[in-house]
Amino acid sequence: MTEAFSRSPLFERVERARRRKRKIKDTQITLAHGSGGRAMHELVEGLFLEYLGNPILDTLEDQATLEVFHANGHRSARLAFTTDSYVVDPIFFPGGDIGKLAVHGTVNDLAMSGARPLYLSAGFILEEGFPIEDLKRILDSMRSAAREAGVQIVTGDTKVVQKGSADRVFINTSGIGVIESDVRISAARARVGDKVIVNGSIGDHGTTIMIARGELELETEIESDTAPLNLLVAEMLQEADRLGAPDAIHSMRDPTRGGIATTLNEIALNSEVHIRILEGKIPIKDEVHGACEILGLDPLYVANEGKLVAIVAGEYAEEILERMRENALGKEACVIGEVIADPPGIVSMVTGFGGTRIVDMLAGEQLPRIC
Repeated sequence: MTEAFSRSPLFERVERARRRKRKIKDTQITLAHGSGGRAMHELVEGLFLEYLGNPILDTLEDQATLEVFHANGHRSARLAFTTDSYVVDPIFFPGGDIGKLAVHGTVNDLAMSGARPLYLSAGFILEEGFPIEDLKRILDSMRSAAREAGVQIVTGDTKVVQKGSADRVFINTSGIGVIESDVRISAARARVGDKVIVNGSIGDHGTTIMIARGELELETEIESDTAPLNLLVAEMLQEADRLGAPDAIHSMRDPTRGGIATTLNEIALNSEVHIRILEGKIPIKDEVHGACEILGLDPLYVANEGKLVAIVAGEYAEEILERMRENALGKEACVIGEVIADPPGIVSMVTGFGGTRIVDMLAGEQLPRIC
């Protein structure tokens, strides 16, 4: 059934449509342009790259990988550099707050390239009237998160705008890290035969935010999964090196906005492969399932802040998986799918009933102000 479906006219139409060059057709910015899904990709690829594109930016990784050379032409370092902005609502929620989210998110974007995060910047846009006590709470959280991740916040900026010109506080963090090995982790490096690994249950963060907003009258102990993943990634790289296969981890992303569905689509498109996942293997908490059913949402598209998706060479996947499970942030790690050849640029899912369906990129704005 799966083979017949993969050759169907539906698959062929979807493949042709998604491989066209993205163009921005909207005349105004909408919330969907910040969703992490198709609308945001059209904005980035159809507008920002048209004006700002260059060989480094055009790769559209979550971080830029930079090579620094001495005057004599010898390479002195490989660096990863990233930036992100945080506008989550509410700013305080079970398991975290906007400050912790800002530090963890930037650390994780660096780690997904195999880099060891070192230094962060922090820029604040504060609304007139914002309580000093709330700012203290956010700064204390950022300090603790930076210590936990082993990074330092070394520079920053603060702007204050008139009341009504912003919503309490927005934070931008940039980060730089060093890539100490010759690994080449990229969304364009998934290969046929690779296994798809996640380090734990999905959708925790987005569900927590929904409940914290009062959108659901539920009593639950679910918390945001926000966490720094750099130490887990370091252990994965160490295990690959121990196996004599330092290049065994081909792709890695943290599935934030748009969830794992959008992240896997990005990898499938960039690598020109087909990623097939198994519904029964994807770890999802009952509370997340319940909340998504009430709101008519698919957990595959719900945001995460302490999860990673790794595309790993099949012959080394089990050993790397076992190493991940020794870390508290990877104890529930599991294989949820594999990389196959055709049709390329597609993510499909084998359902619990044995059928197969296309898992497309997030089409609109599912949950605004999620991070």
